[in-house]
Formats: sequence, C-alpha cells, structure tokens
Amino acid sequence: MWSPEVTTLPAFDPDTTPAEPLALFTTWFAEAVAAGQPEPHTMSLATSDPDGLPDVRTVMLHGADTDGWSFASHSGSRKGRQLAARPYAALHFYWPALGRQIRLRGPVESAPSTEAQADLHARSTGALAAALTGRQSEVLGSVAELEHASQEAWERAQREPDAPAPTWTLYRLRPDEAEFFQGDAQRRHVRLKYSRTDTGWLRELLWP
Repeated sequence: MWSPEVTTLPAFDPDTTPAEPLALFTTWFAEAVAAGQPEPHTMSLATSDPDGLPDVRTVMLHGADTDGWSFASHSGSRKGRQLAARPYAALHFYWPALGRQIRLRGPVESAPSTEAQADLHARSTGALAAALTGRQSEVLGSVAELEHASQEAWERAQREPDAPAPTWTLYRLRPDEAEFFQGDAQRRHVRLKYSRTDTGWLRELLWP
C-alpha cells in the first residue's frame, strides 16, 4: 500500500490520453519532476545475452523523441555486446512519488558516432572522464588501478573537453509496445498499453 505521507496517486482517465505514447510519456515525466520524484530520468534497461538469458541494470535517459528513447554506453560493455548480438531491449521507469510505472520494449539502434560524441560532450566533465576511463565491464585488477586510470581520465577531460571516446555509443529504443501503469489505493490500478501497428498505435486496457 502506498503511504499517503509520501505518495500522491493521481486520477488517470485513459479515455483522455493522446493517440501515441511519446506525448503521454512527456506529460508524465514533467509531472514526476513537479512531484519531486528523485532522479526521474533513471530507468532499468533489460537486455539478453547471445543465449537468450536476461540481464538488467539502471541507466540514465538521455532523451525521448520521435526517434526513440535514448541511453548511452560503451559498445564493448556487457550491455553493448548484448545489444550488438540481440538489438532488442526493454526499459522500465518507476516513479513511486506518483505510484506510476512505464514499460517500453522494442528494437534498439545505434545513433551516428557524431551524435554520440555530441551527446557526451554536452554532459559534465565527470561524465567525459568516466567515458575516457573506458574498459567498462572488463575485469578490474584492483581499486588502485581504477583510481589511477580515473585520475588520468579526469586530467585529460579537464585539459581536452572535446576529447573523443570512440567506443561511446548513443542507443535509441523505438518501442513496439508501451505500457503506462497508474497505481490506485484500492488496487484498481489502471494499465494502458500502446501497441504499434502499420497504421498507428492501438490502445488497450489491461487487467491489473
């Protein structure tokens, strides 16, 4: 049960929702920010390995538009290798301040390298330093080794704010399905599912 001291459960009328999920996502994201939801841009990313076994981790949303929902990583990281082998994934947002979840799944494509580098260089010095440290998902010999590599990367990021990180990749998930979940105090949760069709989006309600 959601605690009324920390959670607001807004009314959600699926009959008044837009015809496509991006518009509703944009509205819900803005409402999560207004509600004080910590880090509303964080999301779970689920992928599968070459054997079809699932994997999941938390990543940061880099943007959502008609091209898809964007996130970034090194192409040689575990998620990067998995997406290269099986370019299909799922995203999950959970905003407990409003009792809301959003689930998306669909094919994933890599944006052009120029867009990936522009996205990286628009972020903080720390983000660039982390990208320059590299070796994501490889075996680490010691914490001292990480500290040394990180310090060198920080110094380079401060010295060269446009330094390239060649394996840094911007990914875009273009959803085939999108589900919006609104919690209800009486457990009459509203679940609205969008499914992509040849002519647009099909909207359906799901039992909670």
